Amino acid sequence: MHPILRLVNRNLTISLNPGFLIWQVIFPLIYIFVAGFAYAPLINQVPFGAKDLDYPAFLASGMIGFNIMNSTLVSGIIIWNDRRHGMFEQIMSGPFTRSHYILSNICTIGIVGLVSATLIALVGYPVFFESVEFSLITIPIIVFGAITGSVLFGSLASIISTRLRSSEGFNVVINTVFLFFAFVSTAFYPAAGAPEPLRSAFYLNPLTYLVDVIRAGIFGSVTEFVVIEMIVLVGIASILFVVASKLLTKLDF
Repeated sequence: MHPILRLVNRNLTISLNPGFLIWQVIFPLIYIFVAGFAYAPLINQVPFGAKDLDYPAFLASGMIGFNIMNSTLVSGIIIWNDRRHGMFEQIMSGPFTRSHYILSNICTIGIVGLVSATLIALVGYPVFFESVEFSLITIPIIVFGAITGSVLFGSLASIISTRLRSSEGFNVVINTVFLFFAFVSTAFYPAAGAPEPLRSAFYLNPLTYLVDVIRAGIFGSVTEFVVIEMIVLVGIASILFVVASKLLTKLDF
């Protein structure tokens, strides 16, 4: 078996345990079917493109992007644990190179992101099926969002994991950063009703672009602005991937 495939298999074995998969479904279920329908009487319609979505549909589609981001934490956790427990040194002493290690992590977060997006799309489909407009670009756009978002947030988690050595510091920083991304975005509520400067902060957040792109694919609202968001996502993901790769090539034991 190719070294990269061996490392990907090892990463997936560590990451895709039953507890992780259950949490990846249960957590969004609580948001979609509890918070979504609890807030529905307060938020009747949410404008998106040329459509007006009911709040549960808006939230369910946003949870796909949120879960993609959340699932990529495994990249940072794997790297941090490998360093802490000496596994990185053992891997490097075997038939593996740093390039194998980096590429295997990218493949891992891409697979985890796709699995996560598929799970939430299936779970949320009963909520937003009335507003769905499937076309030839729906699946490609969702796959694009899953892979690009996974690389972007996985690279960010990897960067953080290479700079911190204590478990307390790692957990505090990674959870604070991802919590900020989650709630200062359009995953849970639209930017239109938010006051300044919060509204502007939404569009400094890559999760907003990821969620907008996925919603555009699901609800058939691909506009020029959405295309610009896709380009921005690719640009940020590329930059973070290069930075993460540079840091991992210099990672000490």
